[in-house]
Amino acid sequence: MAKSESNVDRLYDALRRMASDFAFKPDARINESALATELNASRTPIREALNRLVAEGFLTFQSGRGFFCRSLSPELVMDLYEARVAVEVEAVRLACTRGSDAAIAALTQELDEIAPDYTPDADPEQLLAMDERFHGQLCQLSGNAELCRMLANLNDRIRYLRLIDLRRLRETASDSTTMISAHRRILDAVAARDAEEAAARMRAHIERRREGATQAVRDAYAQLYVPDL
Repeated sequence: MAKSESNVDRLYDALRRMASDFAFKPDARINESALATELNASRTPIREALNRLVAEGFLTFQSGRGFFCRSLSPELVMDLYEARVAVEVEAVRLACTRGSDAAIAALTQELDEIAPDYTPDADPEQLLAMDERFHGQLCQLSGNAELCRMLANLNDRIRYLRLIDLRRLRETASDSTTMISAHRRILDAVAARDAEEAAARMRAHIERRREGATQAVRDAYAQLYVPDL
């Protein structure tokens, strides 16, 4: 039984990465037989892993037709960003009352240490990883494991588009240091235990990037379907 569960977990991790990176084209039907061959696995654990991804919003299932990759549209992306705002605003409110002084100080120190890495020519993947780490650690200060779980899921589902957006910003010479500046302002409000200010700063921070989501969807389609151009 343990070996079977381990195999499903392995397949789930591999398929989750593929779904997150849109290795399956948006709305495309997933070929279970091809996956079984590619991943050297039988269809039963493949299907179990796919069902987990349906529950998490990475895939959809149509009775009689099978599994499909999730859609990619500005409307659905807006839904994800609105959900992220709701989760992170509530988390930062809770962090203001539940986060310990020591934990807030530790996060502040880490932000100071990595500040030199936030540069206009920084690797977008590195920037995104640092951003997700900060938001994840801030969410942990809320003491609410469910909010952290939801945030991790949302981050995985918008990561592909966020990476495209960060690459576009670098190409247009936008100042990526605004990201760490926003993080500092949010954390300063948390340290001051000002829940309303922290919530307002968090909302503004996320909504600023949401504005580029529509263009990111267009860029994503161009990258997925015409990758060599």
